[in-house]
Amino acid sequence: MKAIPTVGILSPGEMGAAVGAVLHRHGLRVVTCLEGRGDWTVTRAKEAGIEGLPSYDELVREADILLSILVPAQAGAVADLVAQALGRTGATLAYVDCNAVSPQTVREVARTVTEAGAQFVDAAIIGGPPTVEEGPRFYASGPDPQPFEALREHGLDVHVMGQDVGQASGFKMIYGATTKGIAALWMELMVAAEAMGLRDALEAELARGDNLSRQRVERFMSGMAPRSARYVGEMEEIAATFEGVGLTPRMLLGAADMFALVAKTPLAAHPGGHRHDLHHVLEVLARAAVAPSANPSPH
Repeated sequence: MKAIPTVGILSPGEMGAAVGAVLHRHGLRVVTCLEGRGDWTVTRAKEAGIEGLPSYDELVREADILLSILVPAQAGAVADLVAQALGRTGATLAYVDCNAVSPQTVREVARTVTEAGAQFVDAAIIGGPPTVEEGPRFYASGPDPQPFEALREHGLDVHVMGQDVGQASGFKMIYGATTKGIAALWMELMVAAEAMGLRDALEAELARGDNLSRQRVERFMSGMAPRSARYVGEMEEIAATFEGVGLTPRMLLGAADMFALVAKTPLAAHPGGHRHDLHHVLEVLARAAVAPSANPSPH
């Protein structure tokens, strides 16, 4: 890898574009593949200083390190595309999977790209997209995380936590359960109270105790709808993680069902960053919960 690497980003969504912008501001060339992408993605990449390339073959030729930052369901498919491009071109690079996937899934991704000749780093992103003021923490694991760790010199807060592929992803899964998983449980109980006409009584009783956790969850609930479809896959990956260590997956599958319910309502149609009044959120979800067409399929 060159002293100043070219970094590939797949893809320049909300998180990917923000990470790419940080690396660009810190002096790196950042590239992506825009094949088949919409106008909004092209515009966002350009605004972040990310150079668009016409194909995956060009991407793997140009990039020294490639960060995969996608919704969980796309992690495997994109790894396949990159592996195929590596096979066609004979290029080599370091592949960093930053997705919210289970250790089982990330090991499959690692096998795909390492068999194609890439170096692999397992990574987890904790926190929201980076801003000028602050950024998320990146945790990395694997036999040789050095190519990713080197990006600490270019604006990323990278922490190496072990040598095993699956450690970083497992940490992401546990952390996600403590935030979005618990928030989904709160959301379900508050929607149930709304549906039974008990919201005021519940809020009055909760106000007697420590409100800090509830206030954090309520803030999360007011802004999570535009991302709710993305959270479904993350909860399913967390469920698989728990099942992999002999624990029940059912609590997190229930969390996935709650986010699937939100994703099917008009609340989810607003752009990212939009916040709804909490009472409006509860009213919409209470109505959706009793409509058969809105109920998510059971796991």
